[in-house]
Amino acid sequence: MSKEKYKTLRKLYVTEGEMVYHLAVFGDFIAKREGYKDHTDMDAVYFYLVQKYSWPPAQVRGMSFEDIRFVLAEEMQGWTLPKDAR
Repeated sequence: MSKEKYKTLRKLYVTEGEMVYHLAVFGDFIAKREGYKDHTDMDAVYFYLVQKYSWPPAQVRGMSFEDIRFVLAEEMQGWTLPKDAR
């Protein structure tokens, strides 16, 4: 493989990791907003989707991060990472 291909591949996976990180931090926002006591980061996101849509936990945990972000896109509109998370 070429150096350019590795550079592109690395950028792709770093971007995917950032997306998951943003979802996890958004999960902390959801947990605070909803008053969750035991759920934080991605667990809060999963719990929220189970509660909101009555989807089974296994189905929610089986969703891709892209699909989760798609479902939460309207709620994430205007939300930004807190200063401490940057």
